[in-house]
Amino acid sequence: MADNNNIVVTIGRQFGSGGRELGRRLAERMGICYYDKELLSEAAKRAGVSEEFFARSDERFPKFLNGVFSFAFGLNPFNYYAGSTSISGDSLYRAQSDFIHQLAEEASCVIVGRTADYVLRDHPRVVNIFVHAPVDDCVRRITAREGDENDADKARTKAQRINKLRASYYNFYTDKTWGAAASYDLTFDTSLMPIDQIVEVVVDYINRRFSCAF
Repeated sequence: MADNNNIVVTIGRQFGSGGRELGRRLAERMGICYYDKELLSEAAKRAGVSEEFFARSDERFPKFLNGVFSFAFGLNPFNYYAGSTSISGDSLYRAQSDFIHQLAEEASCVIVGRTADYVLRDHPRVVNIFVHAPVDDCVRRITAREGDENDADKARTKAQRINKLRASYYNFYTDKTWGAAASYDLTFDTSLMPIDQIVEVVVDYINRRFSCAF
C-alpha cells in the first residue's frame, strides 16, 4: 500500500468520449504529471520486449494477450516478468502494473486507461473516473480528430470495436465491470458539459475529499 500524500486520478473512457483530453487538462490544471501512451514505452523497456509488440497489446484482449512474444534485440529482459526467452500477455500486464505503482509512489499524477483504477485499488488517495458520451457525440469527436469528417460510419464501427476490446481487457484483469458506475468514484457524460467545467468539478471533488488545495 502506498504510504504518501500523492493524489492519483485514473480515467477510464469510451473511445471518442474525450477521456484523454480531460486527463491532459486536469493534469495541467492541477500542475501534476499526465500519463497515457507513455506507459507503454516505459513498461516495454522494463519487460524487455519491443515497444511495437507492447503497443499492439494495449488494452486489447484476447487477440494479443493470449500470445507469447519474443524479446526484441537490444533490450535487456527482466527475468521476473518473463523468463529468458519469451513474454506472455500476463507478464506484459504485470510490467505495466508495476510501473503504474511506481508512478503513484513518486508523484501526484493522472493516468488514463490501463486498468489503473484496479491496479491502484489500495492506494489511499486515488480518484477513479469514467468518461462516456452518446455515440453520435463520440463519432463527431473521432471524425474531427482523425480528419475524416465524411466517414461517420467508419468512426462508429471503430468506436464499437475499440470499446469492446477495452471492456474485455478490463473485465478480464479486474474484478469490476468496465463502464459500470459502481466501478468508479465519478462518471461524466462529456456531451452535457464542456471539458473545462468537468475539470473544475473534479478538482473541487478532490479538494473537498482530501482537504487539499489544487
